[in-house]
Amino acid sequence: MRPAVFLDRDGTMIVDKDYLRHPEEVSLFPGACSALKRLGDRGYALVMVTNQSGVGRGYFTMEDVEKVHAHLEQLLAAEGVQLAATYVAPEAPGQPSRGRKPSPQFLFDARDTLGIDLSQSYMIGDKWIDVECGWNAGVKRSILVRTGYGTKVEQQHAGDLQRIWVADDLPQAADLILANL
Repeated sequence: MRPAVFLDRDGTMIVDKDYLRHPEEVSLFPGACSALKRLGDRGYALVMVTNQSGVGRGYFTMEDVEKVHAHLEQLLAAEGVQLAATYVAPEAPGQPSRGRKPSPQFLFDARDTLGIDLSQSYMIGDKWIDVECGWNAGVKRSILVRTGYGTKVEQQHAGDLQRIWVADDLPQAADLILANL
């Protein structure tokens, strides 16, 4: 069993473009690759978990999502970063979904297929559903990043922040994880 860092996509790893469907629109946040590389080098499996409701809403297709992810994986690979797995929930809110966050199902799937120790793993995201997903799966800690929607979410949930870590961005979240080994 090994630990993992579960990562939201839009607003956490890459700039949120509201229903991103074109690979050329992918823009990694500054320092994201180096942060992920540091985590991977320390033995964390890197697992992307993303809700892509644009598919369920009919804005784009799963093929579009797969092209975006292939491009993102190329950008990461150029910096020596490899994702262990990617899980996508294509359903719109309100549609039946097995894995749409805050459901922990994809984290359980990763546990079972990749041999992940959830109790030693982390969930990083910019939305409260990311935080809840981590809690629901029993990860060691959920981390809210202030990128994307994070600053707004931090203000909305000020009374609940004692249960999580809050970081400015992905590099600072990686610092927090690595400082608490």
